[in-house]
Amino acid sequence: MLKRFSIFIYGIISYAIFLVTFLYALGFVGNFAVPTTLDGPPRMPTGRALLIDVLLLGVFALQHSVMARPVFKRWLARFVPESAERSTYVLCSSLALIALFALWQPLGGVAWDAQGPLARAALYTLFGLGWLLVLVSSFLINHFDLFGLRQVWLQLNGRPYRPPGFDAPGPYKLVRHPLYLGWFVAFWAAPTMTGTHLLFSFVTTAYILVAIQLEERDLIDALGEDYLDYRERVPMIIPFSGLHSSN
Repeated sequence: MLKRFSIFIYGIISYAIFLVTFLYALGFVGNFAVPTTLDGPPRMPTGRALLIDVLLLGVFALQHSVMARPVFKRWLARFVPESAERSTYVLCSSLALIALFALWQPLGGVAWDAQGPLARAALYTLFGLGWLLVLVSSFLINHFDLFGLRQVWLQLNGRPYRPPGFDAPGPYKLVRHPLYLGWFVAFWAAPTMTGTHLLFSFVTTAYILVAIQLEERDLIDALGEDYLDYRERVPMIIPFSGLHSSN
């Protein structure tokens, strides 16, 4: 019982760290309410700052993708209880983001700057809607399973874990990856797009597009014809685009 309780507490702590990290990320990208933000005056030569930022983004991308692959999960199961695997992934993702927040280096420069109050209000609204879409999408596909709480709760109660059934609720009827669409909107809807923000948005967009291909390969392996049929019917990321598996 002590082991099961310890795993449960580990899952709770991992989720709590994620939740604080998610809220910090909102302020970090939006440049408000947190000590370190995406933008600001440069603190070092541009080349050095650029190298640090790209490395930080690369570390997060590698952690996020490598740990999500089935072969890595099977290796991790040799050291971590299966019920704690998702919590470990969530914790490591949060730690990679915390490192990015702490070490990020602003570059300076401005790609665009919306001057009118209506334009700025519209972009801030889109920014907020993007984050909201991320959150809502996670709950529609079982938020607590996605972030490991369901797994540790079931093991605490001695019940076997079964993955949630395949479904396409709400925005999942319009695009296969509304959660990623929310990230795109949140990262690109910037009233002032600095050089720093442009780098962040471009690299994260490129990473997400690659990650989608890896994720869909795993989904096809896990769900078979159900997901193949879904992929044929629903666009990947652009609603009403008429493009499906290639979108």
